[in-house]
Amino acid sequence: MKTALITGGLRGIGLGISKSLLNEEYSLALCGSREIDQVSRELHDLRSQCSKNQKIVYYRCDIGNRHDRQELVQKIQCDFHQLNLLVNNAGVTAKIRDDLLAMTEDNYDWLMKINVQGPFFLTQAIAQWMIKQKETASEFFASIINISSISATAASLNRGEYCMSKAALSMTTQLWSLRLSEYGISVYEIRPGLIQSDMTTSVAEKYSTLINDGFVPQRRWGFPEDVGRAVAMLARGDLAYSTGQVIMIDGGMMIPKL
Repeated sequence: MKTALITGGLRGIGLGISKSLLNEEYSLALCGSREIDQVSRELHDLRSQCSKNQKIVYYRCDIGNRHDRQELVQKIQCDFHQLNLLVNNAGVTAKIRDDLLAMTEDNYDWLMKINVQGPFFLTQAIAQWMIKQKETASEFFASIINISSISATAASLNRGEYCMSKAALSMTTQLWSLRLSEYGISVYEIRPGLIQSDMTTSVAEKYSTLINDGFVPQRRWGFPEDVGRAVAMLARGDLAYSTGQVIMIDGGMMIPKL
């Protein structure tokens, strides 16, 4: 049975990814910052879609906390004994949308720990485990997917720390794809655009107007399942000769145009 770890896998984009990977017959290790009683409905809905061979386990974990990450990996090793796919999806946006001249170091540090430091060192730990699995079974299939954002290249002056974090996550994709290629472990980046989720609720009215005016060529919001389908494609190995590549899920928004 194939197993995937999805950080932030029970809300927004992460939940869309979880549903898609269930359809690909993956068992799911899911982690998030909420207590288990706060995610019981989402867990119940996912488990109702499982086959008898699939398993879903939820772990409370602050991805920016070293102890939490180490404990997470140990528990997954105990509960699943293998891991084929890591999806670094968990992330936060700026606590306060504010001018660069007013950005605080406390907000910067908090965001970077979750959006950059956490995914990097979780990838390091999981990659070490994946390499060991490869050494014992040469046919073992493993890959890593980073969920980034169009903000990796599109600057927003009122949330600069978020943009910097996504640019850094994009570079980690390139670094890990180079480092792990000798082991046959592919690393990809998915870069979503405007996705309808709890993270975009506060700006929904603004961007809905812009979308209707053609800001997004396909003239609609993206949905978590749009990202989920892209993850499923990579999880199947459909782009096995394309490690390090960026998959844009943005409705054509970032196409250069005059």
